[in-house]
Amino acid sequence: MLSKDEAQTILKKVMSFTTADECEANLNGTTRGNVRYARNTVSTAGNTDNVSLAVQCWFGKRSGVATCNQFDDATLRRCVQRAEEIARLAPEDPEYMPRLGPQQYLTAPSFAQSTAGITPDFRAKAAGDSIALCQEKKLTAAGYLEDGSSFAAIRNSKGLEAYQQFTNLDFSVTVRTPDGTGSGYAVADYTDIGKFDAQALTQRAATKAAASVAAKAIEPGKYTVILEPAALVSDEGLINRLVWAFDAREADEGRSFLSKKGGGTRTGEKMFDPRVSIYIDPTNPQAPGGTFDNEGLPVKKLPIIEKGVVKNLYYSRYWAQKSKAQPTGFTGNFVMEGGTQSIEELIKSTQKGILVTRLWYIRDVDPQSLLVTGLTRDGTFYIENGKIKHPIKNMRFNESPVIMLNNVEAVGRAQRLGGNLVPPLKIRDFTFTSLSDAI
Repeated sequence: MLSKDEAQTILKKVMSFTTADECEANLNGTTRGNVRYARNTVSTAGNTDNVSLAVQCWFGKRSGVATCNQFDDATLRRCVQRAEEIARLAPEDPEYMPRLGPQQYLTAPSFAQSTAGITPDFRAKAAGDSIALCQEKKLTAAGYLEDGSSFAAIRNSKGLEAYQQFTNLDFSVTVRTPDGTGSGYAVADYTDIGKFDAQALTQRAATKAAASVAAKAIEPGKYTVILEPAALVSDEGLINRLVWAFDAREADEGRSFLSKKGGGTRTGEKMFDPRVSIYIDPTNPQAPGGTFDNEGLPVKKLPIIEKGVVKNLYYSRYWAQKSKAQPTGFTGNFVMEGGTQSIEELIKSTQKGILVTRLWYIRDVDPQSLLVTGLTRDGTFYIENGKIKHPIKNMRFNESPVIMLNNVEAVGRAQRLGGNLVPPLKIRDFTFTSLSDAI
């Protein structure tokens, strides 16, 4: 981890070595530790530490990039020279944009010293607590904990200067019964580890594993479902896909569900249930995010969906200039407003339905409508008269988050997951197409 002064000292040297028309340098560093366990035994543990520099130089509309991870003067000078050599050989970029000048950034609570101070002993205890709980219950745990500190720094020849620190802890655990017929899952992440409890998360997964034995098959079809946050947010989750799809260029060019027939976008239209509100806010205390993107463009609070209405799309600097709009910084984190109900309260209010712990293996069916397919996993249960009646076999689904968020029955209390805030959702007419024998 480099401090702001240490990072900017390196970047100032880079700027002093360039002869290009424009130059921009991104310096990023990460220190991460991890522990992995399976079959109630720790299998691997490790630590990584890396700092890397990317230098981009422009001559007119031609640019080149070079990278290095040593920061003596000779290496920095050679890195800059290499970027300049590549720039002179490169074709002109038809979407070239000049570098930004100095910017003002928000302050986000994205760093916690408690997380930065995690030791191997801390990780070992978390794994040990998780394993011990499962051994006591004659269950088998497989989990992964990764924590780390990182920083991002930018400087360019126009005077832009940006720096931010981050910390994060990610934990996930899958618990199975000895015969492999029952499976449960829990996942969580934190900026500050004050609320992290490996044993409590493992208990949640263990309870689902024990309860999911002897699953029964039900007919595929349309069902009311309660989707836990882990079923909504992942690297390729339903809500992630929706939020990432709010790209103005795709909409303007007719390649998006936000494209309007005959041209234009559906900004300002009511496209979702009025209980759906999603926005970007890097300063959110529960799920802070980056305050600038990789060009140094500030990220500010921005409503994407407000009470079901499409409020804003993301504009790159190039597309904003072409469209006479304001560019929009976006680093990936988002907040979906929730209600007050717990998952247990959502279950109590359901006459007939399905509780879904997790979705996985999600793949595109129709990218323009965001229709996807995937499978349930690690604990799927049938609900009747406000109670979980029995576990059910996993099923394949075909659904679009656009349609799903028009079929909202209830919105639960928002929880952090994947660096975002997302509530559990009760959805009617969720489409299941076939059964799966996978656990």
